[in-house]
Amino acid sequence: MAGGRLVAKTSLSSPPWPEVKLPDPVEEAKHHAEVVRKVNEMIAAGQYGRLFAVVHFASKQWKITSEDLIMMDNVLEAECGDRIRMEKVLLVGADDFTLVGRPLLGKELVRVEATVIEKTESWPKINMRFWRRHNYQRKRIIVNPQVVLRINTIEIFPCLS
Repeated sequence: MAGGRLVAKTSLSSPPWPEVKLPDPVEEAKHHAEVVRKVNEMIAAGQYGRLFAVVHFASKQWKITSEDLIMMDNVLEAECGDRIRMEKVLLVGADDFTLVGRPLLGKELVRVEATVIEKTESWPKINMRFWRRHNYQRKRIIVNPQVVLRINTIEIFPCLS
């Protein structure tokens, strides 16, 4: 040993996790192309079973499938019976595959449609403020608008790249 120090192999001289070897980029590209081809074939043949989706709607994320009912505390401009399209789809999944958007899936890849079933108000919530021995009582009744949506369809199209 000319000038260099040999450090004994202990738990402190090397990290406790195993060393990660990155895959070969050529092999990874081949594997990616094969997976995309298989998923496109499954979508084109319609062999994926029941679909689910995660959509961003009314400042919340909802995990939905077809024929689900969603009750949200929000005002929606659509009238009862109107069909709306949810365009902020974050994820679509089936039995054998899941498509994840970064951050969203494209409008040409997935379509989620819903119908406005009911527009109503929540049950009254009472906000009561009271101070002892001060003759102070304030009562406020809060009623929020609510909308019920039924998810009609979740459709995907075979245009992965």
